[in-house]
Amino acid sequence: MVAQRPHIAKQHFDFTRFSSIGRALIVGVIAGIVVSIFRFSIEQGLRFVQWVYAQIHTNWLLLFPWIGLSVAVAFFVGWLVKNEPNIKGSGIPQVEGQLAGELDYSWWSVLWRKFVGGILGIGSGLFLGREGPSIQLGATIGQGVASKLKQTGSDRRSLIAGGAAAGLSAAFNAPIASTLFVLEEVYHNFSPIIWTTALVSAMASNFISLNFFGLVPVLHIPYGHNLPLSQYGNLIGLGIFLGVFGYLYQNVTLTMPNWYAKLRLPSWLDGLVPFLLVIPIGLMWPQLLGGGNAVILNLAAVTPALLALLGIFVLRFTFSTISYGSGLPGGIFLPILSLGAILGAIYAQFMVAVGWMPPNLIPNFIIFAMAGYFAGIGKAPFTAILLITEMVGTLHHLMPLAVVSMTAYLVVDLLGGAPIYEALLEKLIQPRLPEHSGIQDRLELPIFEGSKLEGHQVRDFKWPAESLLIAIRRGERQVIPHGDTLMRAGDTLIILTDRDNRAWVRHQIAHLTVATP
Repeated sequence: MVAQRPHIAKQHFDFTRFSSIGRALIVGVIAGIVVSIFRFSIEQGLRFVQWVYAQIHTNWLLLFPWIGLSVAVAFFVGWLVKNEPNIKGSGIPQVEGQLAGELDYSWWSVLWRKFVGGILGIGSGLFLGREGPSIQLGATIGQGVASKLKQTGSDRRSLIAGGAAAGLSAAFNAPIASTLFVLEEVYHNFSPIIWTTALVSAMASNFISLNFFGLVPVLHIPYGHNLPLSQYGNLIGLGIFLGVFGYLYQNVTLTMPNWYAKLRLPSWLDGLVPFLLVIPIGLMWPQLLGGGNAVILNLAAVTPALLALLGIFVLRFTFSTISYGSGLPGGIFLPILSLGAILGAIYAQFMVAVGWMPPNLIPNFIIFAMAGYFAGIGKAPFTAILLITEMVGTLHHLMPLAVVSMTAYLVVDLLGGAPIYEALLEKLIQPRLPEHSGIQDRLELPIFEGSKLEGHQVRDFKWPAESLLIAIRRGERQVIPHGDTLMRAGDTLIILTDRDNRAWVRHQIAHLTVATP
């Protein structure tokens, strides 16, 4: 009797991930080109504006045509916003809402208007950042590629997320942090297909951007002294300091639209206010104009005295919130980093003055404070640590960055601050009721440690009638759920629902998946 050989299943190549990577490369290259041109145009616009203010100092009659031109640009950008409200602000809340199923929009309408409006607004010297618009530009490119390739559902969302990462990567030359930002702050999901698509798009975009702007990191701040262990107490103090001012920034930014409403101007004309207020700032301090990249580098090179730093902080804090609150196309990402750098310099200069810190550590604290301030306001400490590491171009300060970022994060959390982009999204959307398009789509929700679902069986909960739990992703494998399937922390629920119903179902289930206090 001859023993039969065990049947060995043939291995077939699975090209699913390769095809998604190919699409991600297309999105990354296109986003890299578009955002690099966007970034270059803003830089040239800012140089032109500073040159104009220098000419006005030699001939004050030029001030009147410049005021007229500023008003005309404000009207034009306002007209763009009026015709496409989804280009308002940074664009990050819109992308987050789109990925969550809360809203949708025409990609081409947003793309060209955000591009033109962003260049005119940010390039005019307003205290707005290029990174938020870059993220939305990249996301709309991802949406456009998905439309041309007829990708829908999760494949479409992966390309939008990849485009968002590509946009931030081209703006800051930070592909790893850009990927993590999309996962941590925008998409809130570490699905393998999402992070691979986002990372590939970010790397492709970064390669294009490096060919435009060179290999020098965006915020290259050289310093020759590592932080001694004896100064770690100051990191805690800096984190508390940043957390308090981060909470203040959140509240002022979120309430600024209410203050604009008291002006009784049509909302699309609110941009007139910052366009007119920036003129005296440009006449007196042209070096302070823009999102803050040059401000950060100048602070690190030659740190002003404490009183001057306080004045710079008040000016940039006030005018950046005024600029963003107007609804003009522009972000708060870079302004937040610049405010963090100023606060770091203020803290360090004060400690030097009282003899609690040597002056050669001031550049260190400028770097640490950028990460801490963003971690507190954005509630995204991992992104903050990696972003500053990539933007500055050195790995020597990871531990201090982590200490400051976590301290600031905890302080804002204790004060009741919410992630700034989520809070902005809540102001942007209205609660939605169940809808039905007849097209099925998937929703993925991770189960966090300490959630109400952890350790319970599927049958223990009443799931929304408009949804069907079709799988549970557990590590690299998927479990087909039954009534007695036990749900664990770290699992990802894969839920089938109507495409137009994703946002409603997500709201019904999301509170079960988060950690309970």
